[in-house]
Amino acid sequence: MTLYFCGHPFKYELEGICKLFFPLIRFTHVFDPEGPVPEGDFVRTIREKGKEQTRLCAEVSLGGVSRSRAVALPNTLPEYEKECERVLCVELYRLLSEWLGIQPSWGILTGVRPVNIIQRERAAGHPDGEIARFLREEYLVSPEKLRLAFTTADVQSGLLADLPERSYSLYISIPFCASRCSYCSFVSHAITTRKATDKIEEYLALLCQELELTAQVAKQNRLKLDTVYIGGGTPTALSAAQLKQVTDAVSAYFDISSAREYTIEAGRADTITREKLEVIRASGAGRISVNPQTFNDDVLRRIGRRHTAAEAVECYRMACEMGFDTINMDFIAGLPGDTLESFQHTIEEAIRLFPSNITVHTLLIKRSADLFSEEGIADYVKTNVTDGMTAFAREALLAAGYRPYYLYRQKNTIGNLENVGFAKPGAESLYNVYIMDEIQTILACGAGGVTKLVGGTQDLDSGKNPIERIFNFKYHFEYIDRFDQIKTRKEQVTDFYENQEK
Repeated sequence: MTLYFCGHPFKYELEGICKLFFPLIRFTHVFDPEGPVPEGDFVRTIREKGKEQTRLCAEVSLGGVSRSRAVALPNTLPEYEKECERVLCVELYRLLSEWLGIQPSWGILTGVRPVNIIQRERAAGHPDGEIARFLREEYLVSPEKLRLAFTTADVQSGLLADLPERSYSLYISIPFCASRCSYCSFVSHAITTRKATDKIEEYLALLCQELELTAQVAKQNRLKLDTVYIGGGTPTALSAAQLKQVTDAVSAYFDISSAREYTIEAGRADTITREKLEVIRASGAGRISVNPQTFNDDVLRRIGRRHTAAEAVECYRMACEMGFDTINMDFIAGLPGDTLESFQHTIEEAIRLFPSNITVHTLLIKRSADLFSEEGIADYVKTNVTDGMTAFAREALLAAGYRPYYLYRQKNTIGNLENVGFAKPGAESLYNVYIMDEIQTILACGAGGVTKLVGGTQDLDSGKNPIERIFNFKYHFEYIDRFDQIKTRKEQVTDFYENQEK
């Protein structure tokens, strides 16, 4: 499909609207074309500025049939460019929604963090009713999503106010898994492959070096450790001895007594053993995850998981018996082969187990996932079914006493839906809130890690704190081969904080 942009620079947002309705379709981009539009499927957005008014038009051609919508705006509007972009998005959304019978419930919002809009508007002194009207009427957000976003913002407000000054979170990447799930698009390698087994020991040795260097940099810049998060991948894909190598390095180089939270993703049931849980307990980590994704064994087999629902429950109960009282369980709405009834059973079983945290993700559809080379995308884009799954989970978890405390969205999720972390009151993950809200520095170690440096002084124009990102190499073999560059990049942390103090 070809996207034509005529008389305006609004590619990013308008392409985002197209992706809501045409997931995984490859787009060709053409700017200010000359001559007639060629035949074929296309979306064309046009801005024509006259002496007093600007005409905005969205036109779509599918299968030889064309439809369009147009509106005029005065040239004297405040924030003229921003309003032209928003109105073009609205017109394109309404055209495609009416034509295709699909109505994404977040409207034209394509950003990752919709809750941040509420927080920002509240901070500016706007009442909730005005904020809700703005999002509903100007961004077409549904009443259900508004309620979810406002409830999440309410829960977050206390957590955001309790941020220690000059604090940071430590993220550690273990980019290995027991096997690669068919829906996965993350940077991870099955630990049974030669690419992983031949490199694990070397990777861990260098990771421990990076941890030592990171601790030195943090101390040099007078940063105080607040939370620790070891994720992946699947950290428990490592052996107990290898996992201990990492946790021992954390204990040796960092003052974890100052940390308010220490999380290790235990993850998949086929990687969890009592010995590994003992390593985690001894490390001082108080939060873990046991992630079934579904309690439907047929779906587990279909996505390539090498465990059963019963084994996931057994791992959860073992963790409870060993004294872990803050356990998260992850589930995914929209997995291949799942049905609304099956997903409802999964959520009901999760509530019966009553872990402190339950996270409900929506299936992410990416070309890099093996899933989409196996079956047609049409079987997965079931917006109404997946929306029903997330709606059921939301209402059932609220009724059971859980509260949504963090929410984020990703491109190419089925139905343009969201991922939501629910928790019992008092069991919310600080790390998850801070990384979503981008208010705390995160020092990241390991392959694929992204250090995010957050300054303490807000920009007067944007109202946001300055942010700088430092990227580690994406794959573990790159990380190993170019480790000298990883070490050099740590100097950027000191440069950032020195500039902040000028």
